Amino acid sequence: MKIQNVEIENGICLAPLAGVSDRTFRRMARRYGAEYTVSEMVSAKALCYEQLCKRPVTEERTRTAPLAAVLREELPMAVQLFGAEPEFMARAAQLLESGDYRGACGEVPPSVIDVNMGCPMAKIVGNGEGSALMKDPVRAAAIVRAMAEAVKIPVTVKIRAGWDDAHINAPELAKRLEDAGAAMICVHGRTREQMYAGRADWEIIRRVKEAVQIPVVGNGDVFSAADALRMLAQTGCDGVMVARGAQGNPWIFAEILSALRGVPYTPPTVRERFSVALEHAEGLVAEKGERVGAAESRKHMAWYLHGVRGAAAARNAMMQAGTLEEIRAVFGRLESEIGDGGADEAPISG
Repeated sequence: MKIQNVEIENGICLAPLAGVSDRTFRRMARRYGAEYTVSEMVSAKALCYEQLCKRPVTEERTRTAPLAAVLREELPMAVQLFGAEPEFMARAAQLLESGDYRGACGEVPPSVIDVNMGCPMAKIVGNGEGSALMKDPVRAAAIVRAMAEAVKIPVTVKIRAGWDDAHINAPELAKRLEDAGAAMICVHGRTREQMYAGRADWEIIRRVKEAVQIPVVGNGDVFSAADALRMLAQTGCDGVMVARGAQGNPWIFAEILSALRGVPYTPPTVRERFSVALEHAEGLVAEKGERVGAAESRKHMAWYLHGVRGAAAARNAMMQAGTLEEIRAVFGRLESEIGDGGADEAPISG
């Protein structure tokens, strides 16, 4: 799959996940086979307003800019912007492309700038942003056109099937966005009304693929390699974007790669899962400090424990952990309860 000049060999992507897909999470996904990752969503207006402050740069005054930081080792990677005003979206895109802005702490510009037209959360939709743009195709196209004219790097868009079952308009909107300059469309096969409930409608992904000439990436209900292969076969999409299926399971990307290549896949053992989970927690603490990093680790650790014997009690203990050492202790106790042999040998399916 090619997004203009950005090549993604097998089209295996990690989705943007608010409060989840930070650098540590992206690094774990990439290690196991994710070929393309997307940042957490970044407010275009907040990034622009941060540039107006005349006082010295501090963490408190540049909270948005670090979310857009890209390291060279992360490429190819997209930074996802959200907003409803074409002028702010275009200006924010220019800042990201230049890398020269207040609070910038990355090494390189992103490979791609993605536009969030899929977030269903009330605080985003209430401002006319995210999936609210599905209801305003003219504004949605104006945003993409302004951004595509403002920067040289590709502009892509993540959309949903529609606002609700009575307003399924993804194919028509995708065509309009392509005409405005979008270089790729990712389709989450749910409506905004569904949020994350029910089943994703992969048929709508197929219809979007038929409606446009640019690459189309499918998203929704990919929790295994079998799901990914079915999505590719049923929709004809060019790539697959994994979201919740990667939470606590970065190995899903290795599983998908193995299936595409027709080679056997061996899931991680319990001990391997614990080792990677701890490394994830250590990365978060190193990136964000002990207090914030340990607190943000808790949800990730709970996801890693899925399917492990004794996980319920361990999750409860994990939710009380306030330091990295306490997280280590929970894993240590659980590993002792499982037994050395089981921890070495028992594989866990994604």
